[in-house]
Amino acid sequence: GGVFDPDYLLELNFYCDTYGICTITWGTLTAFVMECYQLGILDLERTGGLDLTWGNAEADLEMMHQVARGEGFGLIAGQGVHKMKEIFEARGWGDPRLMADIGMECKGLEYSQYMSKESLAQQGGYALTNKGPQHDEAWLIFMDMVNKQLPTFEDKAEALYYFPLFRTWFGLNGFCKLPWNDVVPSDNASTSEPAKVPEHVQNYVDVFTATTGIRIDKDELIRQSAKVYNFQRIFNIRMGKGLRSFDIPPYRSVGPVTREEYESRAERYDKQMLEEIGLDPAGRSVDEKIAITRDYRMKRYNSLVDAVYLRRGWTPDGVPTLARIQELGLDVFPEVVEIVKNHGG
Repeated sequence: GGVFDPDYLLELNFYCDTYGICTITWGTLTAFVMECYQLGILDLERTGGLDLTWGNAEADLEMMHQVARGEGFGLIAGQGVHKMKEIFEARGWGDPRLMADIGMECKGLEYSQYMSKESLAQQGGYALTNKGPQHDEAWLIFMDMVNKQLPTFEDKAEALYYFPLFRTWFGLNGFCKLPWNDVVPSDNASTSEPAKVPEHVQNYVDVFTATTGIRIDKDELIRQSAKVYNFQRIFNIRMGKGLRSFDIPPYRSVGPVTREEYESRAERYDKQMLEEIGLDPAGRSVDEKIAITRDYRMKRYNSLVDAVYLRRGWTPDGVPTLARIQELGLDVFPEVVEIVKNHGG
């Protein structure tokens, strides 16, 4: 297991604060390193003497100090999961595909700690972001799995259009997101779109109009964000990170990578294979069932990507179309137009 000693957790947290390290990043980074150690991708020689077996909090703390001092294995670990995968592959350590599956990062940012295997909406909420997998743009797992507010494929695609834009608007205007949907009106469930909390959205429209004197409606609120969000996407493309290939998550966020993962929830996965995929799991090896599950889940994820891109006004490769940037008024920037045209928009 992981590090559960409360004294070490407090110590690790203290030094994350002291060194300015994100606690989410450190947890995800440590999990990757320790799994690589367990799999033989890393060993004592490659870590410079750090025994990074699961749960070795002392070694984890020393790795953090090495990152801060810029020495030893800390020089590698401190570059994050994305760079570690590249370094390990370049040195011939481990299978690149396996590391891609278990290295929990997308666009260079480490994943936060929600298990998204059973929430297609959250899989997209993590990987279809402009700045990598975090809670900010599309934290949909509660809506999807607890409140059951996104039951259909179309609901999930619409959510991955609307909520990143709505949540971007909070940042643009200096608002905290929590008052929006942590406490909702008593009749919210009976509204046509309860996931959006429409009464509260109208409140934000009213606050903006009253504060600025500029009269807007709910559609204009989203349009304000869409200008910024699409500009961010085009900036990512300019920097070489904005196309579809960068919206593909590590498979562990979508389904079971290893035999142990499959077998730990075999009853669930076998039932899904029978009822959702239409194949009988009986008599099949675990490896065969993993492959079948992977093929089904990745096809489903890519279908979601297609639907979200279409709704966002993007090409199948994730580029905002020229028509979309003209609609938003972004064509006043010649470089934006050039980037879009050069990438098939």
